[in-house]
Amino acid sequence: MFAYIIRRLALIPLTLFGIMLINFGFAQLAPGGPVDLMLAKIQGTGMSAEGRISGSASGEMARPASAPGGVNPSATYRGAQGLDPSYVAEIERMFGFDKPPLERFGLMIANYLAFDFGKSFYRDESVVSLIASKLPVSISLGLWSTLIIYLVSIPLGILKATRDGSRMDVATSWAMVIGYAVPGFLFAILLIVLFAGGRYLDWFPLRGLTSPDWSDMSWPARILDYFWHIALPVTAMVIGGFAQLTMLTKNAFLEEITKQYVLTARAKGLSEQQVLYGHVFRNAMLLVIAGFPSALVSMLFTGSVLIEVIFSLDGIGLLGFEAVINRDYPVMFGTLFIFGLIGLLLNLVSDLTYHFVDPRIDFEAR
Repeated sequence: MFAYIIRRLALIPLTLFGIMLINFGFAQLAPGGPVDLMLAKIQGTGMSAEGRISGSASGEMARPASAPGGVNPSATYRGAQGLDPSYVAEIERMFGFDKPPLERFGLMIANYLAFDFGKSFYRDESVVSLIASKLPVSISLGLWSTLIIYLVSIPLGILKATRDGSRMDVATSWAMVIGYAVPGFLFAILLIVLFAGGRYLDWFPLRGLTSPDWSDMSWPARILDYFWHIALPVTAMVIGGFAQLTMLTKNAFLEEITKQYVLTARAKGLSEQQVLYGHVFRNAMLLVIAGFPSALVSMLFTGSVLIEVIFSLDGIGLLGFEAVINRDYPVMFGTLFIFGLIGLLLNLVSDLTYHFVDPRIDFEAR
């Protein structure tokens, strides 16, 4: 297994390079980069171009007479019409667009290999500090949602498998179909209307992860305040998330229950509980348990953008969304690199979890 781990680790840099290259290429093809946005802001305000540029950078800026290569930059961008080409060239230099795309990509990868992710175009913060400041929200939503989904779905799936076709099985299946079909953000709006002062009850807060005076509270009060604030967001994420895992658990158990080794165990006089949890459980839970790492990272970083917006929670999802809208390339590609690396490592962890749950699975032999 050690040789398999080494091979997988050796493939991670190449895979990550491919991910970054493809996304960088798409970003270059997409209309409206950061230079275009800055020019649009300059043209849409009463401030002069010179004042806008000087307010956007630190220190006195040089004003080159023309863009690199002798190309008039005002002919490249729509928003540059009527502006001095020297100002447009200076804006390009500010954002690093005075270099060819391949050179910019090479510099970016070289910096990322040294874990230097740069600073945001529009915030006076480094990408790492921005991600660190948003992580508590995303970890809170993702971790609690994933744990609750697993704690509810696995027992419910086992119960549905043992009572297949019963009224309980049919009723819970209908409830899961509804929960799976309705988007989580609609449940979030419904919860706000019902329980957060939207129309009926005002039991839960509408925004934030903690109260403004959280730092002045005692530790028991802090813990209660924290769970009070995340109750509705986590509920909205859980309602739509447990259906798939419940059905996966049920189908896995139903498939194992019909196999020959189960019939043999029953013929030996073992009780139903011994058969279910002593023999069936490990085999049936292989896919469910091994998928936990990838499910967790999915909940942490991809499943909560709208929930964060609705409940005014400033997390990773909202940060990534704003970075794409604003063409904040350092944040876009920095988060892509970090979470791409985390995802590739968690895929390896998932494979190792398969082997841990069932040692008969040997990826190295394959």
